[in-house]
Amino acid sequence: MTYMIIVGVFSLIGFLVSNRLKSKFNHYSKIPSSGNASGAEVAKQMLTHFGIHNVKIVQGQGMLTDHYNPMSMTISLSPEVYQGRSIASAAVAAHECGHAVQHAEAYAALKMRSAIVPVVGISSRIQQFLFMGMMVGFGVGSGAFGNLLLIALTITFGITALFSLITLPVEFDASKRALLWLDETGNTTGEAYDGAKDALTWAAMTYIVSAISALVMFLFFFLRMMGSD
Repeated sequence: MTYMIIVGVFSLIGFLVSNRLKSKFNHYSKIPSSGNASGAEVAKQMLTHFGIHNVKIVQGQGMLTDHYNPMSMTISLSPEVYQGRSIASAAVAAHECGHAVQHAEAYAALKMRSAIVPVVGISSRIQQFLFMGMMVGFGVGSGAFGNLLLIALTITFGITALFSLITLPVEFDASKRALLWLDETGNTTGEAYDGAKDALTWAAMTYIVSAISALVMFLFFFLRMMGSD
């Protein structure tokens, strides 16, 4: 029951924060940026400014699906960001370029996060099977198999929590780099800068909620494991 309450609470918080982010994005998508450059143009300008010429800028699909892939050296921008000339498109494009700059400068937190991505992927798949075990009636912390299930859940949620916590400085730093560059180059100044900062702050909130949720889940299973000894 406690587990379900925790999941329910953080699912609700995540939903509310996500909706707020979408609302902010929609609002700032209607306000032109100071430089009036498209998201793709902003990205190209920022990469050129930092002497990065081996990263491709492509148009992806969907909304708020923007990301930087260090493996393929690609910045994928959603259509509204790629084509848009708004505060939101400039902020998001610059943020993703911030990750490319981190990569080029061998930013420690990004290197650490990239290193554990494969482990996180395996951990997430294992969790699915563990929860299936819970659903078919194996009690967590009861019996030999239940204790093994509890240990496995604690470890996998520990990995998830670690990844989420490492992600925070990576995202904060990318936004910091983006806002500084946007202001210095005149792409967002005055109220436009405040809008870009507001949009990126709410984007960061989604990562904060995710990190807290993962940490709470890890502590929940960890304390149960300690109590089962």
